[in-house]
Amino acid sequence: MVSEAKKVLAISSCGGHWTQLKRLLPALDGCKIVFVTEHARYRTDVGSEKFYFLNAAIRWDKIGLLRQAGKIFWIVIKERPDYVISTGTACGFFAFCFAKLLLGSRTIWVDSIANTESLSLSGRLAGRLADLWLTQWPHLAKEGGPYYYGSTL
Repeated sequence: MVSEAKKVLAISSCGGHWTQLKRLLPALDGCKIVFVTEHARYRTDVGSEKFYFLNAAIRWDKIGLLRQAGKIFWIVIKERPDYVISTGTACGFFAFCFAKLLLGSRTIWVDSIANTESLSLSGRLAGRLADLWLTQWPHLAKEGGPYYYGSTL
């Protein structure tokens, strides 16, 4: 009996977060990946895999965050991922909330390597929902998470 490949929703904002997410792809070999990010131009990075792009939003842009959350809700319900992996920002946190709480999806948060002194706000919030919560800095790791197993560099 052949089992169906697990579906992974890979979500991040743009720039370094997207670069770090792409560096994790070898660990997802054999999975069906659905990509979500804030820039349409990244579609060329993912070949024939499913791809969605969102409006960019920051925590001070309440309307933008609501629009982004609404689109992520729709994507999560439509795609029904087995796993969600994110390297950060609000979009990843929203995906964790919807996928974990509504579908029971497994979640993996990798806090950005840019957060050298403390975890990101999204990372601290998502850590509560994460099945695996990682930091890329050994001095930020602690018992109960986040854990340190290396960096994406």
